Amino acid sequence: MTTYLLRHASTRYSTTHRVNGDPTVDLPLDPAGRVACRTGSGVLAAVQPSSWLTSAFARTSETARLLMGDADQPVKVEPAFNEVDYGQFEGGPFTEYARWLVNAGPWEEPPGAAESQREAIRRMLRGLRSALQLPSARVVVAHGLLASVIRWQRRTMRESPGRAMPIFFDEVRCLYLTRIEDSELEDLITALLDALDTEEEKTNAAGGWAARPEDRRVLATFDGPSAQLEETNSHA
Repeated sequence: MTTYLLRHASTRYSTTHRVNGDPTVDLPLDPAGRVACRTGSGVLAAVQPSSWLTSAFARTSETARLLMGDADQPVKVEPAFNEVDYGQFEGGPFTEYARWLVNAGPWEEPPGAAESQREAIRRMLRGLRSALQLPSARVVVAHGLLASVIRWQRRTMRESPGRAMPIFFDEVRCLYLTRIEDSELEDLITALLDALDTEEEKTNAAGGWAARPEDRRVLATFDGPSAQLEETNSHA
């Protein structure tokens, strides 16, 4: 039993490092993204997926349909996979949201938003766990944050168990495909949800988020001469 998790193809926001957490915004794939889907459709066709799932955003459903090629399969729209609600930062540069996030902390809801970053991650993980009930092989077309978190946890469990969850996760590129067997995926989800519960308890007990030097070091690079980390943390 296998899940193929991937980030949607590129959009004009992902290529300019702007954030979009509102599914009502008209944000289709860009021409390069559509071409990339058609080019890569053979990979998933060979898998012969039984289940397709996407978020409620146009860019994930468009990615799924293009990757499907001539196959006309039903697609389950799962809002649990939706991107983070960015509130007042909607449509703006990722760097503006990042500066706010590192100061407010990942458990704080941005002004005008209905959830924090950590709450959004928890929502996505629960949605991914629910997807395991669907027939395999299953394809989940989601957003960069979920794919980044899963990849981070996979590495952490292998190389540095017990490492604290960062605020900023290294980005996975558009159409980055992760193949995970169900038993491993369940272990990853359980470990991440447990880590979120522990972190939330500590944050509440301390009366708020305590800023960490490593988060500020990452943030500092956003304002430096290199755009590398800005580019590797924009998940739209």
